[in-house]
Amino acid sequence: MLSRVAERIYWMSRYLERVENTARLMGVYTNLLMDMPAGVNIGWYNLVSLNDAEEWFDAHYRVRDERNVMKFLLADRDYPGSIVNSLQGVRENIRTSRDVVPAESWEYINELALYVQDNQSAGINRGQRHEFIAQVIKSCQQLQGLFVSSMIDGQAKNFLRLGRNIERADMTTRILDAGIGVVLENNGNVLPTTESIIWANVLYSLSAYLPYTKRQRKSVKGARVARYLLEDATLPRTIRFCGESMATVCKTLPRNKKVLKKIDQIRKSHYPPLDDDNAVLDVGFSDYLNELQLLIGSAHELFAETWFTLD
Repeated sequence: MLSRVAERIYWMSRYLERVENTARLMGVYTNLLMDMPAGVNIGWYNLVSLNDAEEWFDAHYRVRDERNVMKFLLADRDYPGSIVNSLQGVRENIRTSRDVVPAESWEYINELALYVQDNQSAGINRGQRHEFIAQVIKSCQQLQGLFVSSMIDGQAKNFLRLGRNIERADMTTRILDAGIGVVLENNGNVLPTTESIIWANVLYSLSAYLPYTKRQRKSVKGARVARYLLEDATLPRTIRFCGESMATVCKTLPRNKKVLKKIDQIRKSHYPPLDDDNAVLDVGFSDYLNELQLLIGSAHELFAETWFTLD
C-alpha cells in the first residue's frame, strides 16, 4: 500500500472518531447541567481548554458561555477540531480513497454532513441538543460498522484501526478530564452523591456505565471510574484496550520496533493514587492526563515518521 493511501485511511478514521467523541464530550456537560444540584458550577470553557483550543476560541469569541462553546465545538470553520471541519476531513479522505473503502461510505458520510449542516442550531441550543448528539453518534457508529463488516482484512483496515484507536485513546483522556474539571471548578467541594452523578455521566458518555457496573460491582466513585477507563482490558474505549489494539495492528506492519515501544508506554501508563478506591482526584490527576495526551501525540508523530513519509 502506498504511504499516502495509508495516511488518508488513518486520518479518515481519526476524524470520524473525533466527530463522535466531540459529540460525546458535548453531551457530558449537557447532561451534567441537567443532573447537578443547584449551586454546582459547570464551567463550559473547560471544554475548550480540554481540547487545547483556547487560542482559536479567544480569537473569535468574547463571552465564554454555553452557547459560544457549543457553537465553537460544533460549527466553527476556523477551529480544525470542530465537528463540521472533522466531517469535512472524513469526507475528503473517503472521496480520495474510494477504491479501498466500501462504496456506501460515500453516501453515509454525505448524509451525516448534510444532517449536521441543516441542524446546527439543534446542537447549539440546549432544547434539542440531546437528539442532535444522539443522531451524530449513531451515524458515526453506522460508518464504523460498515468499515468493520465490509472491508477485507489487510493494510487498509489495519490503518483504519490504528487511526480509530489512537484518536479514541486521546478523546477518552479528555472526557475523563471533563469529569475532573467539574470537580476542580467547584474547588473539590462536591458531596459524595454529586461526585457519583459526575462520574456516572462520564461513564454514560462513553457507553461504559453498564460494563462498569458488571465488571466492578461497586458504587460509582471517581478513582474507580478513572482506573477502569484507563486500565480495563475488555472495554473498547479504555486506554489499555486502545493501546493493545494498536500494538496488535503495528505487529503486522514493517519497521515497528520504535512504534511498539512507544505504544507499550501508553498501554502500561499508571497513576498510583488510583490504587486506592477512596483517592481524591485533584489537579495532579489532570496533570497526569495531560502527560498521557502528550504521550499519545508523540505516538502519532512516530506513526507519521515511520509509515507516512515514504512516497
